[in-house]
Amino acid sequence: MMNYSKEDIIGMVKEQDVKFIRLQFTDIFGIMKNVSITADQLETALNNEVMFDGSAIEGFARIEESDMYLRPDPGTFSVFPWRPQTGKVARLICDVYNTDGTPFKGSPRFVLKKALEKALSMGYDTFNVGPECEFFLFLTDSEGNPTLKTQDNAGYFDLGPVDLGENARRDMVLALQEMGFEVEASHHEVAPGQHEIDFKYNDALTTADAVITFKLVVKTIAQRHGLHATFMPKPVFGINGSGMHTNVSLNKNGKNAFYDEKDPMGLSLDAKYFIGGLIRHIRSIAAITNPTVNSFKRLVPDYEAPVHIAWSVKNRSPLIRVPAIKGKKSRLELRNPDPACNPYLTLAVILYAGLDGIEKKITPPQPIDKNIFDMTAEQIKAAGIASLPANLKEAVDEMSRSGLVKQVLGEDIFNKYIAAKNEEWKDYASRVTEWELGQYLTRY
Repeated sequence: MMNYSKEDIIGMVKEQDVKFIRLQFTDIFGIMKNVSITADQLETALNNEVMFDGSAIEGFARIEESDMYLRPDPGTFSVFPWRPQTGKVARLICDVYNTDGTPFKGSPRFVLKKALEKALSMGYDTFNVGPECEFFLFLTDSEGNPTLKTQDNAGYFDLGPVDLGENARRDMVLALQEMGFEVEASHHEVAPGQHEIDFKYNDALTTADAVITFKLVVKTIAQRHGLHATFMPKPVFGINGSGMHTNVSLNKNGKNAFYDEKDPMGLSLDAKYFIGGLIRHIRSIAAITNPTVNSFKRLVPDYEAPVHIAWSVKNRSPLIRVPAIKGKKSRLELRNPDPACNPYLTLAVILYAGLDGIEKKITPPQPIDKNIFDMTAEQIKAAGIASLPANLKEAVDEMSRSGLVKQVLGEDIFNKYIAAKNEEWKDYASRVTEWELGQYLTRY
């Protein structure tokens, strides 16, 4: 995040001939919203005087308390590189405030800021996060609607001419770089039409803002190539789904608090307790990290997604992996989140779960160093390995019983989120699917 002043932004807008500025924020499900203003109104916005109707945003406010203010974060100013050279468009990510000048507690960005304050109160100055966002590129039909046809039949790390999405992915990387991203790698993923672009880790708030921006860039550039990009976790049956593996670490006094050179695994007690907290609370936070009916169709055996609640320093089948790299880059990789999640809420609940582990000194179970997918059900049971929720309903029921998640989200978001997800499950469960028709229509 850049350290821009109000004067810096006004100067850049004039210098680069920016005509419109989008004031961006998200609803509780992580869907980006915006209020667009002209450059003439920029100073008004930077003085925190732009108002919007919060009752129109899902999960925000009742009609009788709908007036809210957008407060732009100057460090998030960026010009969209795909807009015309004359009459450019820029954006500012905003915090949401009530009319009395207090932060709106129903804003996901506020929830993450509150979680970071708790970490700071415990002596941790930075919560570092590195996400690995996967997505699919599908062809569109003659009317521009997405199909499930991919451009390629490529696999992991394949390249052109097999990987026909290479040109689109290259332009995505260039656009991200122009917007200030430090892209570390981009490649074709395991499934046909599946891609991954990795950008450098950063503090949690900057990273959450980056994930929201990343999705916008990927979808926009894909559209310009006649493609549809989707972050739906499992769009196609029988192939791998898309995850958002989330690498995390804590800094204390500027040093990585997860590293201990004297430990055989290179892990500090803080890191182990953090793992313990994640394992204890993972079923309760799964409705946040994996927020849709479709999310749980990715979390099944045989497609590289985690199913079992375990951790390891040697293999990728458990929920939590400890990458081999040590020292200042020591970290934990939580493998169940998917890119449909709201990154602000997801990082907040991950942090709170880990901090709870540190506060209560929750010792994790022994690491599982064999491939869990090769273990029998009896071996898994004997090892005391539990599983993630099997579906959204189970995850929401777990969340509804969690005092920790309620504390993180605040009562308002907590209740609205659960109500919305229960309604989503009810709607899904009552639908007659193509699978049912194929199985039963002629049999009975």
